Order: sequence, then C-alpha cells, then structure tokens
Amino acid sequence: MAAELNKEEVLRYSRHLIMPEVALEGQRKLKDTSVLCIGAGGLGSPMALYLAAAGIGRIGLVEFDTVDVTNLQRQVLFSDADVGRPKLDAAIDRLRGVNPHVDYVPHQARLTSENAMEIFADYDIIADGTDNFPTRYLVNDACVLSGKPNVYGSIFRFDGQLSVFYAKKGPCYRCLYPDPPPPGMVPSCAEGGVLGVLPGIVGSLQAAEVIKMALGAGEALIGRLVLFDALEMTFRQVKVRKNPKCPICGENPTVTELIDYEQFCGIRGEESHTAVGIEEIPAMTVEQLKAKLDAGDDFKVLDVREPQEWQLCHLEQAKLIPLGELPARLHELDSATEYVVHCKMGGRSAQAVELMRKAGFGKVHNLTGGITAWAQKIDTSMATY
Repeated sequence: MAAELNKEEVLRYSRHLIMPEVALEGQRKLKDTSVLCIGAGGLGSPMALYLAAAGIGRIGLVEFDTVDVTNLQRQVLFSDADVGRPKLDAAIDRLRGVNPHVDYVPHQARLTSENAMEIFADYDIIADGTDNFPTRYLVNDACVLSGKPNVYGSIFRFDGQLSVFYAKKGPCYRCLYPDPPPPGMVPSCAEGGVLGVLPGIVGSLQAAEVIKMALGAGEALIGRLVLFDALEMTFRQVKVRKNPKCPICGENPTVTELIDYEQFCGIRGEESHTAVGIEEIPAMTVEQLKAKLDAGDDFKVLDVREPQEWQLCHLEQAKLIPLGELPARLHELDSATEYVVHCKMGGRSAQAVELMRKAGFGKVHNLTGGITAWAQKIDTSMATY
C-alpha cells in the first residue's frame, strides 16, 4: 500500500507536488523508497541532505569515523561544533533538522564482507559515497549478489565520475574496472586533494539519480559513465557495456560470494613492514627516526611529496624529490647511503622505497605514518593537513 502524506508533508513537498513528473503519486513513491548511503563524507553529505529534503522515506547511513577539522572544507553535513563527534551521530542530528519526517537508520560500522549483505537487505537502492577501492568493489559485488542498483560516484582534485551500476539491467563496476589499480597508484583525496565544491556537485547528481529511480522517471545512468571536469566545466558521457566475461555479473560468474577485498586490491596490514606488491618493505617508526636524528647517525631523509605540501610542513633535514620525479633523479642520491623516505602518510613513500631498492639502494626505510605521524607524535607544533 502506498504511503500517505500528512498535511505537513503536503506543504513541505509542495514544489514537488505541482510538478506533473512527480505529483502526489511520485511523492508517495519517494516516501516508500529506502536508500542506503555508504559513507557520510564528501559525497555522502550532499547525497543524504538532498535525499532527506526530497522525502525519501527511509535513509540508512553506514559510517564509523569521527568528524575531523579537515572534513569541513567539503563535508557540508558537519559544522565546527561537530569536530570530534562520531560522524553518524552528527549526520543524523543534521538530517533530522532538515526533515523530521524521514526514518534515519544508523549503521555504526565499517562495511565488510561479513556485514554487507545483511545491511543491504533492507534497502531498495545503494548509494556509494566511498573513497577507496576495496570498499567500491565490495559495494559492487554485494549489489550484484543482492540484486540492488548501485548509484556510484567518485572524486579526485577537479574531476568527478558518476554512473548507475545495475547488473539486472546493465553493466556493473567490474565491467568497467575489472581489476583495481596497483596499491598507491591512485592517491586518495587525503594525499592528492580535492576541490571542496566537487563532492557537492557529484553527490548532488547521485541524489538526482536516486530520486529518478525512485520515481521511475527519466533515464537512469545505467550503461553510461559521466565524466565531469570542474576546471573546464565540461560533462562528457561514455558508454559502458556489460562484459559477458565479468567475473560476477557475466555469463559464467566465478565470484559467487563476497571475498577479501583488501587482499583483492593488494592491500595488506602495516606492522613493522609496509606491503607493496609482493615484497615487504622495511619500515621505520617516527620514534625510531627521532632517536637516529638525536644520535647523529649517518643517514639521509628523503621527502617524496609535492612542493605545495612541502610548503605546508617539512623536516629540515629532508631532501625533496616528488615521487613522480624520482626515477629521473635517482642519480642525485647515493646508493651506498642509508635513507628514510617519507610522504604524508606512508603510501607514496612505500612506492619510492620499492623503486629505490630495485635500483640497488640497499639501506632504505619507509617512515610509517609519514609526516602526519611525526606531527602527531614528535613535533606537535608542526602544521598538519
């Protein structure tokens, strides 16, 4: 039975109700629809805000993080007063302020292969606002196995992508990207940056796709990938075809249950070594680096971040060679010297260490946690970003 609207809801949604494409019947469809937002970050913020404002009947939020001051540049769900709070609590408080007529369901958890199918079961549409490859593949596979549409978005610097992956009617994410990129090849937003307004644009477009699907209006982005360039202010579309050999949605699927997605993406845990590719790379903690500096040991510190990052903070003892320039500048380094290599958090420097070791550098270590860990544990007066 279709949901009914009360007098307050009729007034609230009046600008929808006078549209012939929505009208009373369409607004009831929105109220009957349940949507699961994976993440309440850059993409999840505008998605959840507009889905709540539009009157989606039940909105689930999967989130486990806390609000950090660096989130506020783009995550419009939160305010300065929310810093330090669980994102889920702050997000639902804000959304209830936007629309108290929606049922908000919190899922205070990291999405995993163990809980994804159970969480997805209660929702009609899944909206992916994640920012890492293991979770993207997990969301895709769980959507395929549960028969749910996956409203996908991704952002990086000035560029955004948008599509709807729905294996019942078209391709899935694996049809477009059969294999994940090598670990560290694509920097995260924390390492590469993102224009603050970009997730607002892409996340709003995701919300539009969700609303269209709930209404049964227009043409969903199934089989199409939208590419947005904020610098040029251009939108391009490319067709995405279903791959008959896709391992999960193809004619003879080999993936029939959820797997270990960190292993699939080549990501392993970090203890005394950092894993990159097959070999394990020697690592050093910031405490060990501090002890070596204090003792006056004979070694060099190499910073492989970008010049704009160096301007924000750096170690006085370090030499700056951005990772992209390192292969052509290895001749500036002495292969007989011991090196401690760092970046912001440890990903790019792990690639640099692997490159140097293959080039014959025998004594080279990756700084665990990068300069961020140094600022947090050793020099708390250092600026972080």
